[in-house]
Amino acid sequence: MATFSPEDFEGKIDSLYRLVIVGSRRAAQISKPEARPLVPIRSKKPTMVALEEILRGKVGYRLETGDGDEFIE
Repeated sequence: MATFSPEDFEGKIDSLYRLVIVGSRRAAQISKPEARPLVPIRSKKPTMVALEEILRGKVGYRLETGDGDEFIE
C-alpha cells in the first residue's frame, strides 16, 4: 500500500487544506459505481486512489472568483 506525505504534493497543490478538499471530493466521486479511476488502482480505498490521481496530475481544481453569493442555497 502506498503512503503519501505532504512533501509529495509540493508543486502539485498550493495548500494542505486544498489537498484535503480536492481529495475528499474526488474520493466521493470514485466511490460511485459509475466512476472510473484515472490511474491504475493499487488500493481499494477511494481516498488513496484520489491522492494518487492528484499526485500524478490527473485531477486538478479551479478557484471560483466571486463574492460567494452564488454558493448560498
